[in-house]
Parts: sequence; C-alpha cells; structure tokens
Amino acid sequence: MEYTEYGIRTKVSLPYEEAVERITAALKEQGFGILTTIDVKETLKKKLDVDFRKYIILGACNPPLAHRALTTEQEIGLLLPCNVIVYEEDGGSVIAAADPIAMMSIVQNEELNAVAREARERLERALNAV
Repeated sequence: MEYTEYGIRTKVSLPYEEAVERITAALKEQGFGILTTIDVKETLKKKLDVDFRKYIILGACNPPLAHRALTTEQEIGLLLPCNVIVYEEDGGSVIAAADPIAMMSIVQNEELNAVAREARERLERALNAV
C-alpha cells in the first residue's frame, strides 16, 4: 500500500473487471455500499469521443460513519461519499481511495478526526483484502 497527499493506493495483478468486483466486495465487508458508479472510459467516449483506459469511480458510503460526520458538521456532505477508483495499468489494476483524514483536515473540526481515522482504517482493510 502506498500513500499520497490525498489518497491510499495499491497495485494488484488482477484484470480490471476482477479488481472492480473484489474491491466492491471488500468495501461491503467493511460496511460500505456503492452509491454511485462512474465509468470514466465510457463517459469520455460518449461525451468527447476520446479513448481512455478502463477507469471507474465508485462513490462508497458507510452509513454509520456518514451519519456521525453529518451530525458533527452539517456541510461535510460536500466531501462525501468516499471516492474509490480502479483503473487499468500495465497488465494489472490500480485501486485507490481518497484519504478521509486528508479530506477532513480542510474542515479543521477535531470531532471529525475520529470519524476520519475509522473510515481510513476501513478503507485500508478493504484495499488490503483485494
């Protein structure tokens, strides 16, 4: 697992479709449902007639964590849901998630730190499970 300024990522030697299936299942095991699915390749082809690699954005939500965050900071919905991406790269796939700690840090609300830490731990476990 690798950390960036705003994300957590891992590279797996799985075909894209299997990586999407496995991260979706792993997220479910960690209490996340998928609220939105954006097929970036398909969207760019349809809207701009350009070719792009297989790339999907999953809007993952853990309802208890989302509820805690929203009752702490009403406008935190601007930073929800947790985005998880999967894309094809060099014969494998990359799976990455926005780091909740980085996302919540812009709010500067101490009460959100515990929610962000728990969300990050659950996302890390999901990525590790793939």
